[in-house]
Amino acid sequence: MSALFMIAAAALLLGPLIAIHEFGHYWVARKLGVKVLVYSIGFGPTLLKWTSKKSGIKYQLSALPLGGYVKMLDEREGNVAEQDLPYAFNRQKPWKRIAIVAAGPLINLIFAVLLFWILFLPAQEQLNTRVGKVIPNSPAATAQLQVGDKIIAVDGKETQTWEKLNFALIDRVGETGNLNIDVDRAGIEKNIVLPIKDFLKNQNESALDVLGFLPYRPVIPAVVTELTADGAAIRQGMKVGDRIVSINGQVMKDWFDVVEVVQHSPEKLLGIDVLRNGQLVHLQVMPQGKRDNMGQVSGVLGVKSDAGKITIPDEYKQTIQYTPLQAFQMSLDKTSQISSMILSSIVKMVKGLIGLENLSGPITIAKVAG
Repeated sequence: MSALFMIAAAALLLGPLIAIHEFGHYWVARKLGVKVLVYSIGFGPTLLKWTSKKSGIKYQLSALPLGGYVKMLDEREGNVAEQDLPYAFNRQKPWKRIAIVAAGPLINLIFAVLLFWILFLPAQEQLNTRVGKVIPNSPAATAQLQVGDKIIAVDGKETQTWEKLNFALIDRVGETGNLNIDVDRAGIEKNIVLPIKDFLKNQNESALDVLGFLPYRPVIPAVVTELTADGAAIRQGMKVGDRIVSINGQVMKDWFDVVEVVQHSPEKLLGIDVLRNGQLVHLQVMPQGKRDNMGQVSGVLGVKSDAGKITIPDEYKQTIQYTPLQAFQMSLDKTSQISSMILSSIVKMVKGLIGLENLSGPITIAKVAG
């Protein structure tokens, strides 16, 4: 079921991008006088097709919109009538052929800029970059980063949001050296130096987990409010209303602690102490292993907790509102940043600084930032 869902989601997301990409080739080719024969989106069984009586171009849509092509008149692909030779792709001047080939990626970049611009226009209330947790014995703890420190820059790059902060960190993937983090501590600016070695190379953890600091997160009681019918927890006797007190002797302060331990324990037997009607009950539960769309296996207990109404202290919140011009500049910066990150990652892979598992691009960024 999950595989079918992933295919459907990929088709839904990639279909429009592919159509736009191919439209770039199609539109520029026609504007430059090259004869287009076919404009096709997808592969597999053809769902729709139509041939224009005016231009003779065949338009078609296939069942799986995960690919596409624009077929142009070309002597290398078949015989071309004498009168049609001026309209063949291979007969065009080099600059025209370059323009047609480049039009696809270029229109995707333009689309990305416009999409980001629309997303940046509304006011956004989000967490500021004030540290909510420092993990004991981590690099951040050793460097004396403190809860409440507001991170204002990483390696000289401004970090107004956690997303920007994560981009700045991911830019150092595979590297060895020092991360320079500027923080605002009660109005006083300080510099924190975090040593890194083969940063994030061959690691599935997020940059923040590796460094040892996290954003603010609200306290959600570790109380079970829902059980999955076929989950590991219900099979071993866990009940709605149970408060998870500890796992393998480790005290669970809130629901996030439970999630963190369980996710890192697929197919491992856990000793879970729960408080039920004032009585301490001990359970032995083995979380099921579940593989996500990035290939990482996480533990799943089959329990949920209703967070209810979450309140975030004002000192951890910020409202960001851009003018249309500022939003457009942000969209340009964002597109450039993602493109640069992908190119940089490819270069680092070629140099052997990172592995293929690090090349999940924006998906990893979204996962880390989330």
